[in-house]
Amino acid sequence: MSLLVLLRWRRCCGSGRRLGLSRAPGPVASLCRASRPPELPPGPAWRPPVYQFSDKAHSKTFLSTLVSKVKHMNNKWERYLERTFPRFHQLYSTFKKGVWIFISEAREIRKIQTNMSQKNIQFHQLPYREMERLRQFRRDLIKAIPVGILALPPFANYLVLLLMYFFPRQLLIRHFWTPKQQAEFLDTYHNMRREAYPEVLDGLRSLSHCIADPQLRKQMLDLCKKVQDGCHPNVRELKAVRTLFVGHPFGIQQLRVQQVKVLSRVLFLTPRLPSFFLRYRLRTHVKEVHQLDRAMLKLGVRQLTDEEAQVACYVRGLNSVHVSPSACKMWLDQWLALSCSLEDSEASLLAHGMVLLSTNFAPSSKS
Repeated sequence: MSLLVLLRWRRCCGSGRRLGLSRAPGPVASLCRASRPPELPPGPAWRPPVYQFSDKAHSKTFLSTLVSKVKHMNNKWERYLERTFPRFHQLYSTFKKGVWIFISEAREIRKIQTNMSQKNIQFHQLPYREMERLRQFRRDLIKAIPVGILALPPFANYLVLLLMYFFPRQLLIRHFWTPKQQAEFLDTYHNMRREAYPEVLDGLRSLSHCIADPQLRKQMLDLCKKVQDGCHPNVRELKAVRTLFVGHPFGIQQLRVQQVKVLSRVLFLTPRLPSFFLRYRLRTHVKEVHQLDRAMLKLGVRQLTDEEAQVACYVRGLNSVHVSPSACKMWLDQWLALSCSLEDSEASLLAHGMVLLSTNFAPSSKS
């Protein structure tokens, strides 16, 4: 009986220890308390620091790194092309340069047009250089728009690029021509224009027989014969017959349709249009040249750069590719002496003057 009581008592003691009711001896409890880490005072929970980065600064760094890498790869690619395919590299560099020039010109044209709208300025009130930029940019845009439309369908741009490579004169504007191509293409265009010069002179001579005044008829026939014989006419000789170009028989509205078509070829205008539209376009383009001439006179021929003088001569009928800049300025003096003395109603004489003053011009010719 005593043994059974003893076993029950030990079982109860073990249960108490498992439930934490028993207490360890004093020295052992003190050692456990001393080995515990100190408890933190109550307060807000501690969090690790968070570092804030600027998204804007990060994006700028990324973009600058990307741009530098692209430039480096582009330079390596250009060196490889120049070393391996020199001809293709020349075309590639010309195309890239042309793109940047065209973009910069478009920005300048945008500024000019904004200034015109803000100040209510008309085209003929602009300075010469701004007028010439607007005129040339319009012609370039007319030539570039059809090419852009052809490249719109999917995968058609590859065909257009191939056509541009084989037909650069017909499809590309002047910004994408190499210096050699510029001289070659301008020569080609002038030769096409020069083919119309004999027809213009023949038409003038034929119409001269319809002049009622015998003195004016003789002066006109002598002028045509002089040019056809290879002599350069005097500006005074052209002014002497200016009254014939206002109405019958040499006014733009009174000219024969064939003569209007031939003059359109001189101004690089298509002759394959109805006669009323041909007369309108011819009159409009000659008027534009007349306005440019008045602005050039205000600026002064000697203020033009060599390139500007050569471009101005080429627009007015003279092939300036093989003419020195000084000779171009000499010819422009003669041209302005005629152009700036004419009225708008005498536009037909200005159109014929492109042929009369440029057919036999030589640097030694004087008005």
